[in-house]
Amino acid sequence: MLEVLDPPAVRRWSRHCADALGQARAEIDALNVFPVPDGDTGTNLHLTLLSAAEALDALPRDAGSDTTWQTLARGALIGARGNSGVIVSQAIRGMAEVLRKAEGRGADLRDGLLKAAELARAAVVRPVEGTLLTVLAAVAQAVRDAPDDLAEVARCAAEEARRALRRTTGQLDVLARNGVVDAGAAGLAIILESLSEVVAEAYSDRHEVPAPPEKITTEKITAEAEAGLGYEVMYLLDAGQDDVDRLRAALDALGDSLVIVGGDGLWNVHVHVDDAGAAIEAAMGLGRPHRIRVTYLGGRPHEPSRERGVVAVAAGEGLAELFRQAGAVVVLREPGSTPRLAAVLQAIREAGAEVAVLPNDGGVHAVAVAAAEIAREEGLTVSVLPTKASVQGLAALAVHDPLRRFDDDIVTMTDAAGHTRHGHVWIANREAMTSAGLCRPGDVLGVVDGEVALIGTALADTAVEITRRLLSGGSELVTLVTGADAPEGLLRAVQDHLERARPDIEVTVYEGGQGGYPLLIGAE
Repeated sequence: MLEVLDPPAVRRWSRHCADALGQARAEIDALNVFPVPDGDTGTNLHLTLLSAAEALDALPRDAGSDTTWQTLARGALIGARGNSGVIVSQAIRGMAEVLRKAEGRGADLRDGLLKAAELARAAVVRPVEGTLLTVLAAVAQAVRDAPDDLAEVARCAAEEARRALRRTTGQLDVLARNGVVDAGAAGLAIILESLSEVVAEAYSDRHEVPAPPEKITTEKITAEAEAGLGYEVMYLLDAGQDDVDRLRAALDALGDSLVIVGGDGLWNVHVHVDDAGAAIEAAMGLGRPHRIRVTYLGGRPHEPSRERGVVAVAAGEGLAELFRQAGAVVVLREPGSTPRLAAVLQAIREAGAEVAVLPNDGGVHAVAVAAAEIAREEGLTVSVLPTKASVQGLAALAVHDPLRRFDDDIVTMTDAAGHTRHGHVWIANREAMTSAGLCRPGDVLGVVDGEVALIGTALADTAVEITRRLLSGGSELVTLVTGADAPEGLLRAVQDHLERARPDIEVTVYEGGQGGYPLLIGAE
C-alpha cells in the first residue's frame, strides 16, 4: 500500500491507464452516442493516455515529481483525441498543477482532484450534465470528506466515479433514450480505478464497462448522427491567453462541443462545426495551428468532377495563366498574402478525386495542408507537395502525368521540385535584420532557397549575383519569371550574364506578373 504518489507510481498509473483503456476500448466505443455517435470515445481515451504514458517512458528514471507531472500533463495534451480525450487531458493538467509541487499524500491527491474538476469544467464552453464533467464534479465532492490517507482518497474517487457513472443514464436525454451510460465517463471511471489499484498495489485483470442494451441499433445511431452533421476539428495551437480567449468566442459562434485546454502558450482545440475551414482559419489569424485533424461526422461526401488534377497557388496573373495552361486549377493570391483556406479547398474539390497541391510558398503550406485534411475526410485523395517557390511548382507541373499511378506521379513531381533551386530579388521596404545582415528601406535583397544571401544596391547586379550562386556544374535549365514592376534592363542583364558564363544552359523566360518580386529565378 503506497503512502505517497511518487514519480515511479505516477509512471505505473499512466501505463496501467493506457493498458486498461486499451482492453476496454471497444466496449466504451459501443456506448458512444454523445455528443455525436461516432463510436470512437474509447479509442480516443486510449490514445490520449497512451501518449501520456509514452511521454513518461522517455524521461530519465530519476526524474523528480515536478518534471514527471508536467511531462504527464503535456503528453496527454499533445496526444489528446476527441471531446473526452481533450477534457481528460485538462483534468490531468489540474492534478499536475497541484501534485507536481506536493509530496503526493492523501490531502494532496484530494486537492489535485478538486483542481482537475475545476479546470475541466472551465475548459468546456457549454457544459452538459450527464457527462464526464458531471462524474468529475461528483468525485470532487466525495473526496472532500475522505480521510487524508492516500489509499482512502483514491478508493473514494474510484467508487464515486463508478456510482456517478451509473447515474449519467438518467441525466442526459440521449443517454436515456438509448439506455446507456456516458462513454467518456466510463473511461474516466477506469482511469480513477487504475489510480486506486496502483496506490493499493492490487491490480484487476479487467475493468467493468456497462454493456449497452440490445435496443441500440444502427438505424438509431444513424438518426442521431444526422442531427449533427459536420466536422470534428482538432488542432494544437501556439498562442497567448488573450488570443485563445478571442478564438474561443469565434469558435463558439461557429459550432458546438467546443473545448480548449492547455496553457503556457500551447493549447489543444476541439470543436464540431459545419465549416471546418472557418474553424481552422480562425486560429490562423491568432497563432500557429499545427497537427490539424479533421473528421467528417456525416452527410454526403463531395462528388469530384474528374479523376485526377493539380491545384497551384499563384502570386500573379501571368503565373496563374502558366499554371492554367498546364492544366492546373489555380488559386490566385496577392503577393505577401495567404489565400483563404476555403478557396484552396474549393479548388481541390474542382480538381478531381486524386489531387496534387502546389503551395509554391512556404507561408501557404499550412493552409494547403489544412484544406487537404478536410478534403480527405470528404473522400478525396490529396497530396501537398513541398513547393516553396513558383519555379518549383512550374518544374513539378512540367513532369505531371495524369496517366501515371497517383503515388508515382507525386514522387516524380516532388523530385522535380526538389531538384529546382530557387531565388528572387526584391527591394526592402523597412529596416530588418536578415541572415545577410541589417537591411534598410531601398536596399536590394537577393534570396537563395528562402534565405537572404545578399544585400545590394543595384537590382540588376544583385539579380546577376543571385543567378550565379544558384547555378551548379550540373545545372541544365534556368527559368526566369519577370514581375509586374520589373524595370527595363533587369531581364536582359541576367540573360547577358548567362550567355557569357554558361552558354550551355537552356534559359526559359515567362512573364509572371507577380507584384513585389521583380524577378524569380529557378535552376534545375
